[in-house]
Amino acid sequence: MSDRVEELAELIRYHQDKYYNEQPEISDAEFDRLWDELKSLAPEHPLFYRVGEDRADGFPKRQHLMPMGSQEKASSEEQFRRWAERIGHPEFIVQYKLDGASLELQYENGELRYGVTRGDGAKGDDITANVRRMRGVPKQLDGPFSGAVRGEVIMEHHIHRRYYSDKANCRNAANGLMKRKDGTGSEHLRVLCYDAHSAGATREFSREADKLDWLRQHAFDTVPFEVFATAEEVVHYRDLVAEKREELDYDIDGLVVKGPEVDIADLERSRPQKQIAFKFSAEEALTVLREVEWSESGHLYTPVGIVDPVHLAGTTVKRASLVHPELIDAMGLQIGSEVVITKRGDIIPKIERLVRNLPGARPIELPSRCGTCGTELVNEGKRLYCPNPACPRRAFHRLRKWIDVLEVRDFGDVLLGKLFDSGKVREIKDLYTLKWEDLAAFEGMGEISARKALENLWSVRSLPLARFVAGFDIGGIAELKIAKAVGAGFDTLEKLRDATPAELSAADGIAEATAEQIRTGMNAVANQMEKLLATGAITIEPPATADQRDGNGDGGDLSGLSFCFTGPLEQATRSEAEATVRAHGGDARSSVSGRLSYLVTNEPNASSSKIRKARELGVPIIDEAEFRKMVAGEL
Repeated sequence: MSDRVEELAELIRYHQDKYYNEQPEISDAEFDRLWDELKSLAPEHPLFYRVGEDRADGFPKRQHLMPMGSQEKASSEEQFRRWAERIGHPEFIVQYKLDGASLELQYENGELRYGVTRGDGAKGDDITANVRRMRGVPKQLDGPFSGAVRGEVIMEHHIHRRYYSDKANCRNAANGLMKRKDGTGSEHLRVLCYDAHSAGATREFSREADKLDWLRQHAFDTVPFEVFATAEEVVHYRDLVAEKREELDYDIDGLVVKGPEVDIADLERSRPQKQIAFKFSAEEALTVLREVEWSESGHLYTPVGIVDPVHLAGTTVKRASLVHPELIDAMGLQIGSEVVITKRGDIIPKIERLVRNLPGARPIELPSRCGTCGTELVNEGKRLYCPNPACPRRAFHRLRKWIDVLEVRDFGDVLLGKLFDSGKVREIKDLYTLKWEDLAAFEGMGEISARKALENLWSVRSLPLARFVAGFDIGGIAELKIAKAVGAGFDTLEKLRDATPAELSAADGIAEATAEQIRTGMNAVANQMEKLLATGAITIEPPATADQRDGNGDGGDLSGLSFCFTGPLEQATRSEAEATVRAHGGDARSSVSGRLSYLVTNEPNASSSKIRKARELGVPIIDEAEFRKMVAGEL
């Protein structure tokens, strides 16, 4: 599963880069299917909290007045209904979702000052000279408005047919023209506006409908909007728009749905929660399932369907994901089933539902034994896996997990694979017996690279208990789940190992099945954990005391804030600093995402993955001194 996640993430990064900077290679629908598949496999992946990066040369960068983050997406009626029920808007403002390039128009006292591309969501390219030549952009407003107007740069179909029929589509043509250095062709582009935000403490708009009326009154070209009382009305409207969108002179790929009130705090998020892109239905195709292959990743076995070739979303599809054995049973699939597939990934689409079982269809046989060690596989419905903790495939996956959890640079899969295949490294403890000569002996690995890799490995000498346990990859249990058990009082390795499933499941956020996996997994790797600790290379940080947590909780209130720590701290260990956050009502996290409030480090110029990710996502980076001031209530 982790291999597929990384494959999807790499595809999304590639196509985001193409979309924001050059010529898109796939349609929005194909991109959305990639996005949806990654979200189903890894809902908290950092990619969901970043946007692309403009790399155009020759344009100065300019900060946005408001973040231009990406939206939540719903690609099915069920997803949209769940969102609508969760958010609870009293009514819905619905606009077309334009298929163009996002733009922020910045005004000062009613005068257009800058036109800025979306960029990384916080700043973009200043293409003001080109924007002034585009249609639909008032240069001077009737009034002293200062703030930002949001819109989409589009090319209309009749313009595309007349002047740019050599380009694949309107979006490709528009993206190329808007960033031309000489501005040629910008007059063929149009900006349709849909949002506005006034600058400063005084907010000019409190209701979405008033904002849209204001845009029309000030001569902006706008998209139509409708107001609906129920989610069902929105679903029906989407169907109507989908039928008539071919009649429009510009491209749309869904609807944008908001509540009636303007929520500034939500809009300032890197990914607003109170609005959603309600996409048109994915393209579907009918085909026949002919065989099932089983993809092996670590100790997991994942089914992949081989289907009759069918043309779907611009490519010929021959393989389709079946996700897990439980899905096969739930849908009643057989070899010879007629099925509907949607292209949720550029590589492996997904089988959505069974149509019928054709004559001669036969049951799908699941593998019964591990192809590597021969152990009988365990089928838990959503997981088919090898339970042998000593399985070479599982052992190698655990090594990869340890390296990932510790964020060890220069220890990639290729090097690990060579060490594993040579027999030098079979367990985590073996990593700490390596000498630079062991690494340098491999082709392409010189002394400098070998020494650097080992230096990075040894740079982490102590770990919080939850991170230590998560590094052993027990049953796929994430660090956050282990942290919940630690927070519930199982705060030493002995307590965690000796806890019964019933005791663990009493902790908030730990289900009975998870508790059983923790117990079983801990028992399976207990010997390996002890051998690693016996080397002295790694120690588990002791539970933080009340004094270390700043005890009485006086000082700053960190409720609603989340913190992640990276690099060495001067006044406390990382676990102590995390305990301080929790003692003051905050949330201590082990990874960086767009929802993180602050990354704390004393080495802001370092090139660690967390620091790079924080910069990409626009997460504020503070040092330990600033963090302590926040704890003390001085900031």
